[in-house]
Amino acid sequence: MGHYTFHLATANKSALDIVRSLAIGLTVATFAAVMFGSLGLRAIASAAAPTAFRVALLTPGPVSDAGWNAAAFDGLQLIKSQLGAETAMVQTTSPADFEDSFRDFGSRGFDLIFAHGFEYTDSALKVATYFPKTTFVVTSGSGASRNVASLTFKIEQAAYVEGVIAGAISKSGVVGAVGGIELPAIRLTFDGFKRGFLSVRPKGRVLVSFIGSFEDVGAAKEAALAQISQGADLLFHNADAAGLGVFQAAGQAHIYAFGANRNQNDVAPEVVIASAVTDIPQAFLKIATEVRAGDFHPAMIEFGMNDGMVNVIPNPHLASRIPPEAWKLAKASEDQIRSGKIVFPSPRATGG
Repeated sequence: MGHYTFHLATANKSALDIVRSLAIGLTVATFAAVMFGSLGLRAIASAAAPTAFRVALLTPGPVSDAGWNAAAFDGLQLIKSQLGAETAMVQTTSPADFEDSFRDFGSRGFDLIFAHGFEYTDSALKVATYFPKTTFVVTSGSGASRNVASLTFKIEQAAYVEGVIAGAISKSGVVGAVGGIELPAIRLTFDGFKRGFLSVRPKGRVLVSFIGSFEDVGAAKEAALAQISQGADLLFHNADAAGLGVFQAAGQAHIYAFGANRNQNDVAPEVVIASAVTDIPQAFLKIATEVRAGDFHPAMIEFGMNDGMVNVIPNPHLASRIPPEAWKLAKASEDQIRSGKIVFPSPRATGG
């Protein structure tokens, strides 16, 4: 009986060991299945997850300029908020930085790179050949290729209208224009302002100065004060950050000035009577949306009044200082521009 009991216990132990082994095996198998299944699902999910749309911006100056570069930064921020894009930017300090910055963003897989200035054109065309999946857009650029576009705003249209306003309200018949670096595109803008002014004041004078910098506020102020000393009672500028000096001079002399590129009415609300605005943010967003959708076709792109990308925005605070007759003339000139009765040369035709 005892012998039988021993074998039964042994048999029971063996059975128990078998059950335990099976249980452990099942547990390990289940664990492995769950783990590998989970990892597999994660791998599939990772492979299926779309990569972020990545957009970069190069600027030649500080985005705190309240004008040209600030407008580009506004565009980058709009792309980030509207498209959920991953964004990055760099302020280049010299031409040596151009290619390095392009290559850096290209090698990191950025989908779209905006380079905010004509000076980037040659570097963009060169580097773009090494990054065919990246789209390069050069503002005020002078060339295009398979993946490089140039984007130009016809701000001279708005400058013409501001010239008309200046001609209608100037008491001296003399106005001034201060530019940064003398570039074809800026000369074209000043020509537009001059044409508008002389259309109303054919015997008037437009004084033009270039200070050789887009950042020297002091030099712009001195140039503007020199024009004021020659009788200018209204000022126009296309000098980026340096344009703040023009506003300072106008405020000091108690005259009015016009803003440029961005709505600058709030920059000096007692001085800026109206702004010639290029809607750079909306243009950037339009291009980014098309690039992300695969619908963008690089080319020489021009935006103007008829595209809703160029406008004259009066300063509500000073609107009463512009008489109704001046507004009537301004509106008539705007209608003529939109209808094609007033035309402007292309920047490319002037070497820009």
